[in-house]
Amino acid sequence: MRQTTGPAPGTHADRTPSEDGPCGALRRLADPRSLRWKIAAGVAAAACAMALGIGVLVHRTTEARSMNIGRAHAVSELESAEAEFRGAQPARPSPSAPSIYLIGDDVPDHLRHRLDAAPTSAPVTWYDTRKPAQGPRMWAADRVDGTVLAVWVDMGSELRSIQALDRHMRYAALAMLAVVVPLTVLAAELVLRRLRRVAGTARRIKRGDLDARTRSRGHDEISEISSAVDLMADALQDRLRSEQRFTADVAHELRTPLAGLVTSASLLPESEATGLVRDRVQVLRALVDDLLEISRLDAGVEQADAQAVPLGELVAESVRRTGLETRVTVTGHPVAETDPRRLDRIVTNLILNAHRHGATPVEVTVEGTTIVVRDHGPGFSPDLLAHGPQRFRTEAAERGHGHGLGLTIALGQAHVIGAHLTLANTTPYGAVATLELPRQADPSAV
Repeated sequence: MRQTTGPAPGTHADRTPSEDGPCGALRRLADPRSLRWKIAAGVAAAACAMALGIGVLVHRTTEARSMNIGRAHAVSELESAEAEFRGAQPARPSPSAPSIYLIGDDVPDHLRHRLDAAPTSAPVTWYDTRKPAQGPRMWAADRVDGTVLAVWVDMGSELRSIQALDRHMRYAALAMLAVVVPLTVLAAELVLRRLRRVAGTARRIKRGDLDARTRSRGHDEISEISSAVDLMADALQDRLRSEQRFTADVAHELRTPLAGLVTSASLLPESEATGLVRDRVQVLRALVDDLLEISRLDAGVEQADAQAVPLGELVAESVRRTGLETRVTVTGHPVAETDPRRLDRIVTNLILNAHRHGATPVEVTVEGTTIVVRDHGPGFSPDLLAHGPQRFRTEAAERGHGHGLGLTIALGQAHVIGAHLTLANTTPYGAVATLELPRQADPSAV
């Protein structure tokens, strides 16, 4: 099983694709899932719905007005035709002349049926769209001395006016969207910029900058979120500092009695019990040393002493001192500008962790400024990969398998020397720890 200790700044897990910068800004701008485009889409949908509602209302009102005008015109023509019919013998006029009436069988059947079905003797009208090539017509019909008489007026101009009105309303809606959407995006950017500032502060706190604050002013909802993040950061900072002080105090308080215990154990007569006591004392001494090292890393007082280091030789020496069977593969003669003592501490902890919680064979590969430690055990746990290592937590069945400090120290020392330590699993099984050093030195400087 694998240790699960807390993540240290500088690991790959801390780097997110939304970091500030030109590339990040372009990604945010092009991302359709961005809140900017969701707001713009919502405003555009609302504007379209409003334009559609107004357009339908104007269209129907204008159409009803045109129909009323057409009916009035047709009825007026019908009255003129009735007067003409009563004063002279009817003729068989051409239907293309709207001022001339039709009688009898020349009247369309649909119009005669409407006249027959009318409850009163008042004239009836009918909007005829049967012949699109001729254009729409408004018919008016009535009975004069028992004879059906009808006239029609052309409604093509009214139809074209309505079509032109609809076309202009569509153009106006598109022009409105062309203005509203960019303005909405710009207005949303002001809000999103404040939200990104809050998110950036949270990421800085995650990386270990406990002094990061949003310091937002205002009384809106974003200001409330900013204040909540600042209060959370204050509480987290107090708790972490309290934990760091406790760790440092415990380590320092144990150091003096532990020194006496080591001396006393060395004076005991040789026996099996003495060997067990000395072994446990050495374990306790290593634990106190680890606690002191973690307290110094937490305090941020550690400074790297960088120099040109032959990585192949250093890794081989680190493996040799562990006394554990480990396969080392070095490509070329890589040299890095780093702190050899801290790098040795990192490599040693990774190898010990691989042997303690993984399975053989354990392999170490050095290529360029990258050091990879791989075992063939069950791999890192999902919780460790998701949240990073945490001190004094181990997923071993028994607590005696480790204190959960090895990876914590490795991550802290990697941060001090400016390296990136990545923890991952590989297929078909096994855990992989990849240490990427910041830069390569000139081999001639060694």
